[in-house]
Amino acid sequence: MPAADTGASTVVGADPVTADSRMRPGGPGYRRVSLALFLAGVATFALLYSTQALLPLVSRDFGVTASAASWTVSGATGGLALFVLPMSALSERFGRRTLMTASLAVAVTVGLLVPFAPSLGTLIALRAVQGAALAGLPASATAYLAEEVTPKALITAIGLFVAGNSVGGMSGRVITGWVAQEWGWRVAVGTIGVIAVACALAFRLLLPEPKHFKAGSLHPRVLARTVRDHLADPLLRRLYAIGALFMTVFGGVYTVIGYRLTDRPFGLPQGVIGSIFLVYLVGTVTASTAGRLVGRLGRRGALYLAAGTTTAGLLLSLASTLPLVLLGLVLITAGFFTGHAVASSAVSHTAKRGRAQASALYQSAYYIGSSTGSTLGAVAFHAGGWAGTAGMGVLAVLGVVTITLFGSRAARLAVRVA
Repeated sequence: MPAADTGASTVVGADPVTADSRMRPGGPGYRRVSLALFLAGVATFALLYSTQALLPLVSRDFGVTASAASWTVSGATGGLALFVLPMSALSERFGRRTLMTASLAVAVTVGLLVPFAPSLGTLIALRAVQGAALAGLPASATAYLAEEVTPKALITAIGLFVAGNSVGGMSGRVITGWVAQEWGWRVAVGTIGVIAVACALAFRLLLPEPKHFKAGSLHPRVLARTVRDHLADPLLRRLYAIGALFMTVFGGVYTVIGYRLTDRPFGLPQGVIGSIFLVYLVGTVTASTAGRLVGRLGRRGALYLAAGTTTAGLLLSLASTLPLVLLGLVLITAGFFTGHAVASSAVSHTAKRGRAQASALYQSAYYIGSSTGSTLGAVAFHAGGWAGTAGMGVLAVLGVVTITLFGSRAARLAVRVA
């Protein structure tokens, strides 16, 4: 990709001066970058999933089923999945920092309009626009880090960004749960909008100007060639599928869990259900330590561990006692965020050029998995209760294991041939 390779030659090339000028842990600017992208991750996930913990209240307010209300989540993640690739192309031309700033500005503006949606259809439309705007964040953030941070620090830096995602997802759901219990779901999502505005302003002030970005071309033929090359890479295809399958599990579980916990035998109030999402703190820890885990077990070993942990959590969540259900959610969350951090960082490491497009394809697959999981999880819940949702999750995890086993076999064959 000659023109749209935006800094890829700078990042991957052997120029020692260029490599030495990139940020490393403890060096100048690294903490600012980490905090800025951490806050961007907080804002992204808080906005993207702002209605997820409130679905029972949305269902009641508009008089619709769980499947219909789940589209307020699927619409946002679907919008992100559709627009993440075009947004990554814009970031190649106009810069990562510029696009991330613009995306957050539009998303938080829409977030302040969401509480005033007069109907479910309007709410879903606003959420889809919000998701499309947020599409400028994930791929641009990982591409920014790949260009500005040393390779050895990359997985840790991306892990911190993913940790910000987990904090945003957790805090958004906890805050909305308690606020909605007192003042309703509209005030709750409005509160998240105000918090996201503060995160966006801090992000813009903290994130340094990039030093290794080189503007590329927006020519469709160049973009199409880059996308084709990435999709032709077997390893990247496997990583995209793994990200989608992990997110199918996660999206299905957390879309439906509110309905399960408000029903018998639990009957929990909305505020307590929102606090259940404190288990996201587990994801914050596991995502930020993914680099050390890969160092000990290797990438495939870390993926097997993530899949096993997620499966154990799904099986535990079938219990009818609240402590076991909570333990199951902890394991599901830990497994998901570990798998996501390992797969997403592997994409940035594998792609030698057009990193923004490579990351965008991963994010697109990831959020297609989220939309699919949210919808299928709700449908499975209606058909077979929580056992149906958990069963769907186990099938998705089996897909992760199968793909990873295939990758291991392909790697062994490649070694023999060499």
